[in-house]
Amino acid sequence: MATNRLVVKEEVAVYASVLFDAAHTAGGQEAVLEVREQMGEIIRLMRADLELTQSLSNPDFTPAQRKELVEGTFADCHLALREVLAVMAERGHADLLPRVFDAYRELLGDKLGICVVDVTTAVPLDDGLRQLITEKADLGRRAVLRERIDASILGGIIMDVDGNYIDASMISQLNRARNVLKDTTDGGEC
Repeated sequence: MATNRLVVKEEVAVYASVLFDAAHTAGGQEAVLEVREQMGEIIRLMRADLELTQSLSNPDFTPAQRKELVEGTFADCHLALREVLAVMAERGHADLLPRVFDAYRELLGDKLGICVVDVTTAVPLDDGLRQLITEKADLGRRAVLRERIDASILGGIIMDVDGNYIDASMISQLNRARNVLKDTTDGGEC
């Protein structure tokens, strides 16, 4: 059966709004940011684990089984996120989570007036670089910097500002160079 896009858009908006309001009521801005981070991790997990993704929306499972799967798999997540995910899974809407994430991110800007800047570096940022990143990411809202250290990127920086992803890490630059060299067919010598 075909689904009306406007209906789906409204469902996504309702899920995001309920999740945002529940997180904000439970713990203010920090809880809202925590839920955002956890939701991003769940989306990455679902993209990596096709079996989980299919199980969360599979009509062969009962709604109660899908809800139980969410509660067991995401037991360490924020309660508001777990409850909304459980409802989504019960209704077979778990595949809408990336769209809910985007709508949730918009609510951060609209309701809290903030822009979340996710930064991944190989070493900790110093205060000067934090300030520079915050100033450059100015989108008319207060920037909230979320730092993560990942030595596997070797150096450089990976930034995500409201869905705009910039990868200037050493590992990605080395991978691009490797692909260029691998695809070169000119004989190798100058």
